[in-house]
Amino acid sequence: RAYYQPSLTAEYDEDSPGGDFDFFSNLVTKWEAAARLPGDSTRQVVVRSGVVLGRGGGAIGHMLLPFRLGLGGPIGSGHQFFPWIHIGDLAGILTHALEANHVHGVLNGVAPSSATNAEFAQTLGAALGHRAFIPLPSTMVQAVFGRERAIMLLEGQKVIPRRTLATGYQYSFPELGAALKEIVA
Repeated sequence: RAYYQPSLTAEYDEDSPGGDFDFFSNLVTKWEAAARLPGDSTRQVVVRSGVVLGRGGGAIGHMLLPFRLGLGGPIGSGHQFFPWIHIGDLAGILTHALEANHVHGVLNGVAPSSATNAEFAQTLGAALGHRAFIPLPSTMVQAVFGRERAIMLLEGQKVIPRRTLATGYQYSFPELGAALKEIVA
């Protein structure tokens, strides 16, 4: 999620540049470089994941209580893209990469359907049977998480899994609504 430059309009796939504009993007670049094996004798795959959604914790664990109380809503403006993936699909992409010999290089571990933060909030609220209209102001996000971490919540990017799809991976949860309904059930 942190590799690509935040943008309200750009669309990024696995071949898009990134990794050199802030602390987190540089960190991802260094992780990927450290994991790279020398030479071409070993097939290598890097999966760049979006926000992983699943039961029992993670990102969704922090969001559920306010949404269940009817206090949830978009973060900041809500216009920022929110690249997400169901944990079952992330595990599926990793398994696919291990088992399919033709898979190599970078794969974007995000769902094929994009959502803005406002759309995510509305869909999560609907999955819980609540409206999601109370925004979390940017200033509060920065106060709670600090400036660097707040950027990850307040700024997003539209990430497309073009190569992931081209390798033949079939998503179990390509749509946000179905993914969230399964998670909160």
